[in-house]
Amino acid sequence: MNTVRLSDADNVVTATRPLETGEDGALQLIPRGHKLATADIPKGAPVIKYAQVIGYAAEDIAKGAHVHTHNLEFRNVDTAYEYGTNLRPVAPATTQDTFMGYRRATGRVGTRNYIAVLTSVNCSATAARKIAAHFTEEKLADYPNVDGVVAFVHGTGCGMAGDGEGFEALQRVMWGYARNPNIGAVLMAGLGCEMNQIDWLIEAYGLTPGPLFQSMNIQDVGGLRKTVELGIAKIEKMLPLVNEAQREACPASELMVALQCGGSDAWSGITANPAVGHACDLLVAQGGTGVLAETPEIYGAEHLLTARAVNPEVGEKLVGLIKWWEDYTARNKGSMDNNPSPGNKKGGLTTILEKSLGAAAKGGTTPLTGVYKYAEPVTAKGFTFMDSPGYDPASVTGQIASGCNLVCFTTGRGSAFGAKPSPSMKVATNTEMFTRLHEDMDIDAGTILSAGKSVEEVGREIYQMWLRMASGEKTKSELQGLGDYEFVPWQIGAVM
Repeated sequence: MNTVRLSDADNVVTATRPLETGEDGALQLIPRGHKLATADIPKGAPVIKYAQVIGYAAEDIAKGAHVHTHNLEFRNVDTAYEYGTNLRPVAPATTQDTFMGYRRATGRVGTRNYIAVLTSVNCSATAARKIAAHFTEEKLADYPNVDGVVAFVHGTGCGMAGDGEGFEALQRVMWGYARNPNIGAVLMAGLGCEMNQIDWLIEAYGLTPGPLFQSMNIQDVGGLRKTVELGIAKIEKMLPLVNEAQREACPASELMVALQCGGSDAWSGITANPAVGHACDLLVAQGGTGVLAETPEIYGAEHLLTARAVNPEVGEKLVGLIKWWEDYTARNKGSMDNNPSPGNKKGGLTTILEKSLGAAAKGGTTPLTGVYKYAEPVTAKGFTFMDSPGYDPASVTGQIASGCNLVCFTTGRGSAFGAKPSPSMKVATNTEMFTRLHEDMDIDAGTILSAGKSVEEVGREIYQMWLRMASGEKTKSELQGLGDYEFVPWQIGAVM
């Protein structure tokens, strides 16, 4: 098999290996993963893949020609949306799957047990990192149930408006990390004079100070050195308490998985993303939750999601996000089509429409039950959506703040990504990359093409790994120590 056709309606196919001139009717060299026209496509006519429009011919394209950035152009979507016209509820599972998790006092369940040092402002970032760095593996050896002490630092918190989208998003991120079930205790560190006041956060979100939730400001404590010493002392008192947590059998319905992709290629929408979508369907059948994000990366595919919305209100929320992003890019003199990166394009993706159709497959087939702001708590069960940029660290930060206790990350070009406090597994779209980056990849979805496995078979592999990693099995990214620098709150609005 030298090419893959995804629908009878398509007028392009994807090359599974480099095609020389003359092979399969190719008029020129077709790189692996790139598109070959299967019919003459006149200038201005739509180019169809996944039975959907991925762009328009910028010139006459002959049958057998290479279809890519040189002859395919993007246009903004103009869609008449339908709501609830493609509802396919999944039948509840006949048996209840379980994992070994940490049941918190709130009733929520964690898959890891970290102590977090959260910063209100960049000015306290050094203090937080010094505090966390003190707690080496050797110092934590006596606390086997504690996964680590992690500093979550960022580059904002001041020089911003004291209200509005940016301020609210940052506070939701901080509150969300403080409340994530993978966090056993929290130390919040600030400077004292910043716009993002810790006291305001505690009051606004009803956080209760106590042995497992402490805060301090550098200016009140008396400087950096004293703050670091005090922070270390506070965490030393927390450690025995956090270590008391024990894993216990918990239903799979307590899992909330961040569905993410990065470093995508032409195979993302053919292998890994549909397989993750099937895993999401299996999780939803158990009563669990999948959270899709990256709003710019569903652009052009959002009509497929609104048709799955459980009611018009949910669908209209998603359309509202799309319109916000169109306005956001326009006022910043950008384009929704600037999302495919050079690596994406080298891997065969041409427009954001093509990328989005593949990315949306991570959400499976079940009804869309809720749409949420960036870092807003996800309360609905089933398949949901959270607004975020397409930039992976910022998007995953929002998903973890929204409550995700696992991260599933597909990649075609290869992405060395990890997250804390929620473990991140990576699913490779092709076997060649999986083999080359085997120390970073957990699942090879490329076997759908290279070994003839079904999407459902690989999807079940992914789902079974979710249960194992939720029970404590370390992912490749955890084994390599990733996750300390991937906390990147989305910075919205002016820096003043």
